[in-house]
Amino acid sequence: MPPRRRTKAGPLPAESRRREASVKKTIPQTESQRPWLKVVLLLLTSVCLGLVILWRYTDSEDDITEVLAHQSETVQKRFFEVPCSEDYENHKGFAGCTPTKCGRALTDILITSVEAKTMQRLAQRGLALGGSDGGASILDLHSGALSMGANFVNMYRYFGDAIKDIFSVEDFQLYRDIRQRIQGEIAQSFGISASNLYLTKPTFFSRMNNTAAKTIHDEYWHPHVDKVTYGSFDYTSLLYLSDYAKDFGGGRFVFIDEGANKTIEPRIGRVSFFTSGSENLHRVEKVRWGTRYAITISFTCNPEHGIGDPSLT
Repeated sequence: MPPRRRTKAGPLPAESRRREASVKKTIPQTESQRPWLKVVLLLLTSVCLGLVILWRYTDSEDDITEVLAHQSETVQKRFFEVPCSEDYENHKGFAGCTPTKCGRALTDILITSVEAKTMQRLAQRGLALGGSDGGASILDLHSGALSMGANFVNMYRYFGDAIKDIFSVEDFQLYRDIRQRIQGEIAQSFGISASNLYLTKPTFFSRMNNTAAKTIHDEYWHPHVDKVTYGSFDYTSLLYLSDYAKDFGGGRFVFIDEGANKTIEPRIGRVSFFTSGSENLHRVEKVRWGTRYAITISFTCNPEHGIGDPSLT
């Protein structure tokens, strides 16, 4: 018997009516789920983009927009003025010293390569006595603080008179002479009197390599402001004791400016210095290979926070 055919006015078979009703119910559900799917995809995309940006910010050298000084060049003197932050208004001011002119500068002619290599050997001898388990070790001739595993020891107490076999009086005299020259250069560059500047703590040698960080003290690469971290700082200086791209990779000093990051490539004997407020937010790139040596020497305008030069006697 041939199948029945539906005329235009005839009713749908029961099975067809059920299929049509099922399709009608399914369509609204699918449409209602699409906005949520779009939201999930957007969130996943945002997270992935954020991770990429974070990776570039912390591990990549592609975020540098300007090199203020290459390792390969010899700089007589360069000064870059930047607007002062409000940080100095929150601390006691000292006329003729507290920064009213802010900026960053560098020179390659203040310290000779021979003097810098002598300081490098001093750092190597001292840090050979201990050293961090992570990638950053410090040696403070003033307080005697020396990285030792995950902690610090006072090397003068720990090693006693044996420390005089490691360092010489001449080493400390050169250290003091270098400090005085840097102090004078900062005063001249910022138009203040050197006698109004006081050495302050912490002032230390640093050694950085690509060993994985073990404690927070090893995480040197985080952006920071010196005057926020150390309230006494008004002017910060660094004397580099090894060469970028020769002795180590990565490890450049980076100023983080709005919309642009600027870097100084370390060069043995190069001195860089800057006002310590938020106008000079900065970080150090992670060292990828080799060993980076430097001295951080800091100054304050407040005589109450001043310290004396280190001595073996």
